[in-house]
Amino acid sequence: MLMCAAITARRVKNLRGDRMAKEEMLEFDGTVTEVLPDGNYRVTLDNNHLVLAYMSGKMRKFRIRTGVGDRVVVEISPYDLNRGRINFRHKTESARGPTPARRPNFHRR
Repeated sequence: MLMCAAITARRVKNLRGDRMAKEEMLEFDGTVTEVLPDGNYRVTLDNNHLVLAYMSGKMRKFRIRTGVGDRVVVEISPYDLNRGRINFRHKTESARGPTPARRPNFHRR
């Protein structure tokens, strides 16, 4: 009976969240300076640091295009300050070009 109480106490301790917290990501604003192969980008942060960044999964999923000169938000891990993930692209009127022609949907008659 005493052993069951000890096991239950350990489980409650773990469920309460006494584990070590995950490190928070650092967010910086920057400008895309170079588009590299394999979906990588060279981003210059506002504090003049160069970071190698990749596009986040949601941005790839929804096909958000990023080009040279776009303002972006980059998340950087505190463990590696030279690599990051592009999380958001700021919308600017100058970056918007003409929309590409889309193929018409197939309609059966």
